[in-house]
Amino acid sequence: MKQLLEKLYAGESFSEAEAYDILSSMGEGRFNDLQISAFLSAYNMRPITVPELKGLRAAMLDLCLPLDLSDFQPMDVCGTGGDGKDTFNISTLSAFVVAGAGIPVAKHGNYAVSSHCGSSNVLESLGVVFTNDPDVLRKQIDKTGICILHAPLFHPAMKYVAPARRGMQVKTVFNILGPLTNPTRPKVQSTGVYSKGIARLYTYMMQETHDRFSIIHALDGYDEISLTGAVKVFSHKGERTLETKAFGTAPIDAELISGGHTIEDAAQIFMSVLKGAATKEQRLVVIANAAVAIATYKDIELEDALGLAAESLDSGKALKSFEALVNTTA
Repeated sequence: MKQLLEKLYAGESFSEAEAYDILSSMGEGRFNDLQISAFLSAYNMRPITVPELKGLRAAMLDLCLPLDLSDFQPMDVCGTGGDGKDTFNISTLSAFVVAGAGIPVAKHGNYAVSSHCGSSNVLESLGVVFTNDPDVLRKQIDKTGICILHAPLFHPAMKYVAPARRGMQVKTVFNILGPLTNPTRPKVQSTGVYSKGIARLYTYMMQETHDRFSIIHALDGYDEISLTGAVKVFSHKGERTLETKAFGTAPIDAELISGGHTIEDAAQIFMSVLKGAATKEQRLVVIANAAVAIATYKDIELEDALGLAAESLDSGKALKSFEALVNTTA
C-alpha cells in the first residue's frame, strides 16, 4: 500500500490492470482500515481516469455474486449519491414508478454513507426484506416488476472497505462505482451523478457496456433531476441540456425536495408520494426522473414518457408494485 499511496500523492495514475489489482487486494482483505482510508482520501484529491474506473469496476464485478436476470431484460434506476443535497429518495421512488409503467427494474442500492437516508435504509424501514437468493429475486421481478439488489449481499468482499467508508462519512470512489456494479449487468440504465466530470466518465463507460443509457447531472449539483434548475443528460443519443419547462414546471425551491433529517421522515415522504398525498413539487420531481428512465428504456420522446410516468404514479400502479414487493419479501 505504501507504494500505491506514494504514487497517488505524486499525482500519478494507475493502469487498468493496476486498478484491478488494487481493488482485488482490498476485497481480499490485504489492507487494513487505516490504509484503505488513506487510499480513499488520496483518491478524493484528484479525478479518476477512465482506465482506473474500468479496472476498479471489473474487479468489483469479478468479486460480486452474479445474478442472471437477462430473460427479464431489466433496467437499473439509481444514483451515485454524494451530492450533499439530502433530498428525499427520489431515484428509489422513480424506480417504482418505472416498474408501475410495466418496465422491469433490478434496482441496485445501499445504506447511506454521506447522507441521512439511502435507498436501502428507507426500503428496509418500510418492510422490504433484502435477499440474494436468485429464485426469490426472479419471483419478485416476475410478480411485481421490480427486485431490490442490496449491495452488501452481492458484494461481500466490500466488508473490508465498509468500516473505512463509514468512518470517513464523505463520498469516495465507491460512490462512483456503485451504479456501475449492478450484479445483473443491465443493458439499460438511468443514473444520476454528482458532477459533470463523472457524467462524462460514465458516458465513456456505458457506450461500451450498455445498449441504452441516460446519465443525469443537474447543473446546480444534484445527482438527479431536481427541477431547481437545468439538468444535463448524457445518453446513447448524445448530450443535451433540459430546462425545467421540459418537465412542465418553472424552477422549484430546493427546500421543497428536502428529505428530512431521519429515516422516519424519509419513509413518511416516500409513502406520501406513492399514495398521492405528496406536495406538487415532490410529485413532479419523481415523475421527471421516472420519465427519463422510461424514455431511455422504451426509446421514446420525453413528452410521451412524462405521460406514462404520471399515469403510473397517479393511478396507483407504482404503489401496487411497492406493496406487492413488500408482500413477497415478508
